[in-house]
Amino acid sequence: MRTQRRTTVSALAVLATFALASCGTETGPGEAGDSGDGSGSVRTGASVTGVHWNVSSLTVDGKKTTAPAGAHVEIGPEGKATGNLGCNRFTAEARVEGDTVTVGRGTTTEMGCEEDVQQFEKAMGRAFSGELKAAVAGSGDRKTLTLTSAGGDSIALTSEPPAPLTGTAWTVTGLVSGDVAASLPAGTEKKAHLTFGKDGSVEGNLGCNSFHGKAKVSGSTLTFGPLASTRKMCAGPEMELERALLAVLDGTTTYGIEHRSLSIEAKSGKGLNANAPAAEG
Repeated sequence: MRTQRRTTVSALAVLATFALASCGTETGPGEAGDSGDGSGSVRTGASVTGVHWNVSSLTVDGKKTTAPAGAHVEIGPEGKATGNLGCNRFTAEARVEGDTVTVGRGTTTEMGCEEDVQQFEKAMGRAFSGELKAAVAGSGDRKTLTLTSAGGDSIALTSEPPAPLTGTAWTVTGLVSGDVAASLPAGTEKKAHLTFGKDGSVEGNLGCNSFHGKAKVSGSTLTFGPLASTRKMCAGPEMELERALLAVLDGTTTYGIEHRSLSIEAKSGKGLNANAPAAEG
């Protein structure tokens, strides 16, 4: 399993300064409105902030490239743009005036990535710079945002709603011990999952055996009752994962949700990370 210190990820990945264009807080007129061109597009910053935007594709010099999974942008009301370029995380200052988006220089981590992802990140960093025209279409949880440079390059983004704790099929993606995060045992990826019910129940799979039980939600705590499970014997890595998860899903724990990522930590410091599936269009 690969391990890393959770509290020192940013320190281990050297911060680099770069020019990153993104969207920011509204500094022009207050409410978003129809563009008036009959397309139904909305072209003001008010519809851009406070949204988790998944990067769908990048078009540079007429060539369209699909974005790697996980590439996203979020713009907070304080004028900061944060997100992920596909592998590395970034932050930058942002400003929106009408339908013009301008972002100053920002910082990004410099973790090693696969070559095709690195190429996308470099192109994204160049396209996501200077002044961009922003056009938002749609409404509710499914909106699209297009950022276009003066030279015609464009970034296509799609909004994605956060995942609720209950009713979501959370797939376990990693384990935690204190301040150390580790990947799952080899061969057990996508095997463990859990779903919380509105009635205080929890069910899923531990990597080998399926289980069900009670999980009481109170504020930021989850209190697990005794879990009942099947009793199959599986290969070593699957049983290793199962034992690790049972050590987490026991008694009172704390949990947190960041958009579509869930973390659960027991009093012992043992914990797990899980992700929700992509929202359906």
